[in-house]
Amino acid sequence: MIGVLGGVFDPPHNGHVELARAAKERFRLERLVVLVASAPGHKAVATPAEVRLELAQAAFPGDEVVLDDHAFTVDAVAGGRFGDAIFLVGADEFADFLGWKDPEGVLGEVRLGVATRPGYPLERLEAIRGRLSEPDRVELFEMPPHDVASHELRRRLGAGDVPEDLVPARVAELIRDRGLYREAGDPGYT
Repeated sequence: MIGVLGGVFDPPHNGHVELARAAKERFRLERLVVLVASAPGHKAVATPAEVRLELAQAAFPGDEVVLDDHAFTVDAVAGGRFGDAIFLVGADEFADFLGWKDPEGVLGEVRLGVATRPGYPLERLEAIRGRLSEPDRVELFEMPPHDVASHELRRRLGAGDVPEDLVPARVAELIRDRGLYREAGDPGYT
């Protein structure tokens, strides 16, 4: 089975890496494709797409990491692009799933694997799943908690702190060596 992990990855952090690891184990993925949104339709970005692609390649060595020009998930997975795939998201992303562009269209193309964590209100996720026409195409799986939010990470990076406990070592090295995020500011997304 193919797993697809899409995102902005600005920057990729240990929460992203753990989600991928847990999904590989849970779904016995043969292949993981990481889609780095070049120009996402739902949020601003602090760094250019090519830089985020390089950071994601460093965070997910051994996986297929590609730049994706589609602004929305439904367009990225359209036409059976990934076959019988499972699109991976965190519980926080799934909490907003009904507000995505054509959520039913997404489920028509791929199943969703939603990573939960201890303490996250499962009732909220079940309520969202219950409002979908094909709730059985959404599978919840648990992953260990990682207390990291991209906006907070960028704030710390902007202050010159490279929190090596929150990002993969190679990502921290690239950020430090290139002075990334020092003047980026935070466009206010997670």
